[in-house]
This record gives sequence, C-alpha cells and structure tokens, in this order.
Amino acid sequence: MSFSIAGKTAIVTGAANGVGLAIGRHFVQMGANVVFVDMDEKTLCHELGDTAKKEENIRIFAGDLRKKLTIANLLSTTIDAFERVDILVNASRQVMTTDPLDPEDNSVEELLQQNTLTALRVSQTVARRMIKQAEDDNTGGPIGSIVNLSSIAARRTHAELLAYSVSSAALDQMTRSLAVALAPSRIRVNAVAFGSVMSASLKGSLKDQDTIRETIVENTPLHRIASPGEVSDAVQYLASDASAFVTGQIITVDGGRTLIDPACVSAH
Repeated sequence: MSFSIAGKTAIVTGAANGVGLAIGRHFVQMGANVVFVDMDEKTLCHELGDTAKKEENIRIFAGDLRKKLTIANLLSTTIDAFERVDILVNASRQVMTTDPLDPEDNSVEELLQQNTLTALRVSQTVARRMIKQAEDDNTGGPIGSIVNLSSIAARRTHAELLAYSVSSAALDQMTRSLAVALAPSRIRVNAVAFGSVMSASLKGSLKDQDTIRETIVENTPLHRIASPGEVSDAVQYLASDASAFVTGQIITVDGGRTLIDPACVSAH
C-alpha cells in the first residue's frame, strides 16, 4: 500500500496555528486538497489567505464547529470545492487548567464540549458523506480515514490538567467506538497522541524558560522535543492506504515519554 495522499481531499480543523496548521501544510505539500478550518478567522487568513488565492488545492473556512450549522456549512464548502472528502483530521483542541476541588469550576464541561463532542459531531457528519461515497465505489478498498489528535495527558496524571486529561481520554474511547461503528463502511478511525511539540506557541512559552525545557527533555527518553513534522508524518500514515488495515488505534508520538515514571527520573 502507498503512503501517498496525493489527489485526496482532507478537512483539517484547528488549522490556524500549531500542529493543525503544520498538518494542513504538510498535506498540501503531499499533493492533497486541503480545507483549513478554524474559528480564528484573522489568524487563518494571515497564515493562508494569500496562498489560498494562488493554490487551487487550498480552501480556508472560518467558523465555530460547536454549532451544527457551521459543521453543515463546512461539509458543503468542501464538496462544492472538491466534490468529495476522503480524510478528516480533528486537530482542534483547547487546553485549560482546572481546580479539581472547586465545584464551580466548569473546565471539564468546556473541554469535553470543545475537544471531544465537537470532534464527534464533525466526524459523524463527514462519515455520512464518506458512506454515501462508498455506495458508488465497488473496488472494495478503503473509503475514508478519520484521524483525531489526542494527548498523552489521557494516560498521565496532573491534577491541574484534570479537564484536559478527561477530554483526551474520552476522545481516545470515541476513536475506538467510531472505528467499530464505521468499519463495515470501510472508514477507518485512529488517533495520534503526542506530548510536547515544538510549535510556535511552545517556542514562545519556552522563551527564557530553560528549566522547563530541560524538564521536558529529561523526561523524554529520546532527549528532545518533537517537531510538528513528526506528528504530521504519523497523521499522513494513518490517512494513507499504507494503514489500510489499521483502525481504532491510538498511535503515540512522544519520544518514549509515557514509558517512564517522572518520579524515577527526578530521583536520579
């Protein structure tokens, strides 16, 4: 099977910055048609506006995916531009801290809505379109691929990241459940869970913060921080026919960080 995604049409959410933007740009370089989606219209246009005017295989779509009408409009925009959708990358996610002992703290509800339920609703809508496409396909091959961006926070415990961890764990289980539900339609659903990635936002956070950088590296067996491209490569694998027999899996891209106990590292 081929790792190629050339000629396929992908929707990438959370694509105005960070890993989502890196994935979208990588897909474009690999020859895919890409709809970059984000609610931050200003940043989306700043990053991609001029390019979208020049390149026929790029579209930008700004809107709040927590609204059903926005999701419907996104699918219509994609079909109008490229006639089909083959790949969905749910990269839109938010991180916020939680006070785990405050009953007035609403972060769990907010992140379940933003990080899990939004991905579920977009996936359901796009999957219905993929199923319709399958009716006209008699090859017996893969029809579509959905890739969710998750986090190693689903398996690591930090009290102040309670909401983010819960939403990530829920996204992982949603991935498995949808994989079983959509398998008869030849639609695969997988996820990529990652830790620290050297995106522009992390670079800004680590500026003049050598101690934090050293802590991340110390707790990573490969002793470095991942580049956005390393996550993009993993997503491309799951989006391509090279992973045609892979579904319901959470692939971890963290340099081995989830394999060790931070307390043991600190003890040394």
